[in-house]
Amino acid sequence: MKGFVARWRIAALALLTWGMLWAPAAWAGPAIEHWVRPDGARVYLVRNDALPMLDVRLEFDGGSRRDPPAQAGLAGAVALMLGKGSAAWDDQPARDEEALAEAWADLGAQWSATATLDRFSLALRTLTRADVLEPAVALLAQQLAAPAFDEAVWARERERLVAAWRQAQAQPETRAQRLYAEALYRGHPYGREATPETWAAIDAAAMRTFWQRHARACDARLTFVGAVDRAQADAIAARLLAGWAAHGCTKLPALPEVEPLPEARTIAEPFAGAAQAQILIGQPGVARRDPDFLALQVANHIVGGGGFTSRLMRELRERRGLTYGVYSYFLAGRHAGAWTVTMQTRPDQAQQAVALIHDVLHRFAEEGPTPQELAEAQRSLVQGHALKLDSNRKIADQVAALAWAELPLDELDTWPRRVQALTRDDLMRAWRRVIDPQRLVTVVVGGAP
Repeated sequence: MKGFVARWRIAALALLTWGMLWAPAAWAGPAIEHWVRPDGARVYLVRNDALPMLDVRLEFDGGSRRDPPAQAGLAGAVALMLGKGSAAWDDQPARDEEALAEAWADLGAQWSATATLDRFSLALRTLTRADVLEPAVALLAQQLAAPAFDEAVWARERERLVAAWRQAQAQPETRAQRLYAEALYRGHPYGREATPETWAAIDAAAMRTFWQRHARACDARLTFVGAVDRAQADAIAARLLAGWAAHGCTKLPALPEVEPLPEARTIAEPFAGAAQAQILIGQPGVARRDPDFLALQVANHIVGGGGFTSRLMRELRERRGLTYGVYSYFLAGRHAGAWTVTMQTRPDQAQQAVALIHDVLHRFAEEGPTPQELAEAQRSLVQGHALKLDSNRKIADQVAALAWAELPLDELDTWPRRVQALTRDDLMRAWRRVIDPQRLVTVVVGGAP
């Protein structure tokens, strides 16, 4: 027995020592190299030689906020059509959509294009073996330099988009989201919706114009995570951007900010056959670069972002059984995106749920978090931080977001310490500055009269 106790103590001491030695590494963010190329592109590199893999993000200011009002959905259409064929370019032959898909499948590499509210984003994941990396880069460079934007293919894809849009209109959540965006953004580009009419106004010429105006090296941000060095990353950047030299670098016009709500507004609509009432409550929040963004994230974790530990979940699910889930979140971009509370409940319970949400928000604005709530939120967020950086792909996403918001290079490294340093006063000053319970948009679709 004594021998067992002795061995147990030795093992425990070894584990404690190992934890002490490795704890600093657990908190360390990725080491980021950064430089600006002669063409103006900003490059961010996190070198990781553990696997022969490379993740690349290429982003520029071409999200849906840049869509002309009459052509809402243009950025999304361009992202869709980049994978539907390329004209011949450099030493690459012309490829239709089938040939393009086959070329990527043969390489075993992956690529994607998406347009969010702010960003047009391209992603590449490939092995770093020369026989895979070089043709993968060349193939993506061709798509970026010479997208086909075939009119017949777009006509087919447009029909699919319209069919999906019409099907979505039969869902109460679609109607709730539309009413909420209109009331919250009030004409700001963040609130635009692509419809059959705006897609009909988009043709191949509009896509080419959009691509030439927005896909510019001077505005590009490239993030590399994987087994490449600086010289290799810079050479890949040059290859990917080679076809954009003719696009120039005309400054894009400034866009308006999202204005605060002047007063509260409630919108309630019936929805025939809806089994659940859709509830959305919120107001404009903050841009990502707002100095209070971190304090607001911690406060929101306590209010509704922390899952089962949040106040909204305790009040509406655990104590009253009104819903399976209720959540709140900030959508922070270049402008003040929405801060939103969202949930579903039985139509006859919608009014009670709305009243409870408003009550929770009023009480939090008046009282703030308890010491226990603050400590638990800080611990949860810090412990979860490492999960955002546990793969090359996740690191690439995080560094690309950092680059887009033009945050300090040590943002990911200092984030846990800054979260732990926040006080109750920090949270309440930020929350009261941004979230006003007296000026909320409340949307209920499908609730009882």
